[in-house]
Amino acid sequence: MIWCKFKIKKSKLYMHQLQLSEVAELKSAKKLLENPNLAIKITNYIGVPIEKAMKLLPEKAHTMISKAAKEALLKALEYSMMTIIDNQKIKTSKRINKVLTSLSGGIGGAFGLAAIPIELPVSTMLILKSIAEIAKSEGHDINTIETKLNCLEVFALGGNSKKDDASDNSYWVMRSVLAKEISDAAKYISQKGIAKESAPAVIKLINKLVARYSLIITEEVAAKAVPIIGAVSGAGINIIFMHHFQKMAEGHFIIKRLEKKYGEAVVKEAYGEV
Repeated sequence: MIWCKFKIKKSKLYMHQLQLSEVAELKSAKKLLENPNLAIKITNYIGVPIEKAMKLLPEKAHTMISKAAKEALLKALEYSMMTIIDNQKIKTSKRINKVLTSLSGGIGGAFGLAAIPIELPVSTMLILKSIAEIAKSEGHDINTIETKLNCLEVFALGGNSKKDDASDNSYWVMRSVLAKEISDAAKYISQKGIAKESAPAVIKLINKLVARYSLIITEEVAAKAVPIIGAVSGAGINIIFMHHFQKMAEGHFIIKRLEKKYGEAVVKEAYGEV
């Protein structure tokens, strides 16, 4: 009982370090990160339960999606590390990014599974650009290796199953899963650059990201596999996914901003209390 009282007092101490406006921001970030409801949005859009849509995918689709997701993330990593972004010119509206993403989704909807290797790198790059814009809006320097990797980290965030969505700690679990790989990749890239994509530190990070990203992409492809889905509906599905990652990025970079001010331990403890 004494330990419980101490724990409560300790939690309140963490909460009191944040300003009231920051507590409100943390609540908003938690709501975005822990309740994405992605499967529900897809189901409502296509009018078919996503589980049923998944059964329409051929067996070879999962392997193809995983391979395409890996190639897309490798290209996104290479592009982000080799590109110096002009902070004054990064402002591109979310609406424009969604329009461009919907166009790539239209291609996927029209040509089906065969378009994945072409469509996915394009849509992934557009999503990454939107994520970077959100990071910039939260005060992060998007030209640092750390922030660039934090942008890629967003592709692994957000529950895409009932089990994930029910967890009040899934965000921090995923952060923990990726922490070592992000640290190792940042160290390697800072010393040797990104010229060698086959470097173990880089591949380990990409593989961890692919494990989650490919699951989300599989839901997207499954939705497009529903017989009534065509180019127009495929574009709409891509907008849903763009919106999903934008919301994950907003929550993620609010937390990263607060961590810069208070430290990870304080923010994580407060996150559990809001």
